[in-house]
Amino acid sequence: MDDRGGGRGVQMTPDEMRGARVLLGLSQSQMAEMLETDAQTVRRMEMDQNRSTHRLPAPRMCRLIMAYVDGYRPDDWPWEV
Repeated sequence: MDDRGGGRGVQMTPDEMRGARVLLGLSQSQMAEMLETDAQTVRRMEMDQNRSTHRLPAPRMCRLIMAYVDGYRPDDWPWEV
């Protein structure tokens, strides 16, 4: 994870995104729900960075994923980890 810019520019690689999702036991659709986006966006964030349809996750998404990996669970977390 890259944290340039004092925490505002937090970034994750596709492998880090996929690894975090798998660690959390979430499908791409479930991760999308937790990030308030759609599954296609999660797929694009996890795909090879050289693909034209690859998308970088927003820094706020990276921070939220990192919080989930660190153990934070919102009240509406529906899945056992």
